[in-house]
Amino acid sequence: MKAVGFSEYLPADNPDALVAFDVPKPTQGPRDLLVAVKAVSINPVDTKVRRNGVPESGHRILGYDAAGVVEAVGAEVTLFQPGDEVFYAGDISRPGTNAEFHLVDERIVGPKPRSLSFEEAASLPLTSITAWELLFDSFRIPEGGGEGETLLVVGGAGGVGSALIQLAKKLTRLHVIATASRPETQQWSLDLGADDVIDHSQSMKEQLSLLGKTPKYVAALTRSDLHFAPLVELMPARGQIAMIDDPGALDISKMKLKSLSFHWEFMFTRSMFQTEDMAKQHALLKRVSELVDAGEIKPTLSEILGPMSAESIRKGHQLLEAGKTIGKVVLSGF
Repeated sequence: MKAVGFSEYLPADNPDALVAFDVPKPTQGPRDLLVAVKAVSINPVDTKVRRNGVPESGHRILGYDAAGVVEAVGAEVTLFQPGDEVFYAGDISRPGTNAEFHLVDERIVGPKPRSLSFEEAASLPLTSITAWELLFDSFRIPEGGGEGETLLVVGGAGGVGSALIQLAKKLTRLHVIATASRPETQQWSLDLGADDVIDHSQSMKEQLSLLGKTPKYVAALTRSDLHFAPLVELMPARGQIAMIDDPGALDISKMKLKSLSFHWEFMFTRSMFQTEDMAKQHALLKRVSELVDAGEIKPTLSEILGPMSAESIRKGHQLLEAGKTIGKVVLSGF
């Protein structure tokens, strides 16, 4: 089968940074689905793994979002059958989705929204899982809860921010404030349902003061090393902050006087460690699919780069590394 991957770190504009090659079609394990991949999206984790995850030998296949059709199932699979249309984010410890066929544990897979194309569906899994786990696992806000409280989403127009705004507005009573620094990203955040938008390149504390809001919950989704100190300053006592990026060393002693809580969110934790509750990702993706088909949540696709190829995937990496994307960039299958 065809696949795209890397064997050494090179800048994304180098023709050899990502290359196409052939590998044997994989054989499913007991809980695996063999999926014919119809579309994938590119996430910041793809660029991070390319930069830091050089394989010992051969090529490593990237890709941590996919939508496709189940071709075959393992002996112990109970949730899906051949012919089912699915979407999922996969497992970072296994080969990725930038290939014609892909193996994935059924417990982290959801039924693809019927109302969406494969490309639209591929824009949702990783960011939806991350956003869901931020709200309900990290912050432990109950569905329908949060009335009278404020959530600040730093980086509202990114992939996770786009999903988090929508889930928070549809499933909780939180007042949602997004940050965005450009007119187009500010409008994107408002269109997704944010109650207010502030500019994170300016004093967030002053802008929040003008709105009369103090966020108990802060989702720091980008440039957390830059924003950490200002966020701690603007948060109330007993507030909670969660991060998903990879900042340098943070001085968390600054959080002590306010008794602030700190959370990491990494959506691959459940699959990497085969946790007892990893099937929660199947359940939440099923719920997201239902919300999409009910018109409550919309896909966050912003651009389709064409069919999968080494060239188109390299282009996607360049766009993400430039830091100017809105929503998600997606590719069709080979």
